[in-house]
Amino acid sequence: MKAEDLFHLGVVTDDPRGARDELSTLLGYQWGPQVGGAVDVTLPDGDRSVDLQCSYSVTEPRIEIVSAVPEAPLWAATSGIHHLGYWSDDVESDCRLLEKEGFVVEATRALPGGGMFFAFARSRRGVLVELVTRTAESGLSRCWATS
Repeated sequence: MKAEDLFHLGVVTDDPRGARDELSTLLGYQWGPQVGGAVDVTLPDGDRSVDLQCSYSVTEPRIEIVSAVPEAPLWAATSGIHHLGYWSDDVESDCRLLEKEGFVVEATRALPGGGMFFAFARSRRGVLVELVTRTAESGLSRCWATS
């Protein structure tokens, strides 16, 4: 993991349209399409399907606006930055490294053929890090393409 692998700052909100409009008006942000749907995740209390909806800014530094998911505490509306999103060449290995440093893994999503698509891990000081497999970069980049 490296600082230069940071690719977005995530904000979770009950009002995603309002958050996007505010950032557009105040700072000139432009937005890609809203994407999402049912996602199977593993949380500390077990497996569940959650409806994750988000949009990424086309403008950099990239911001991800995530619609709050009331039944999933990890994605409850917050004020300010919710998480730091990093590309990972090996999500499982990076999770183990973070756990050795005292982070607690709060959610994961498996890849169809094995391994992890993403993981959320929180530090002892409350910093939430999202690791996303780098193999998803080309697909996710469509979320902030300008054309």
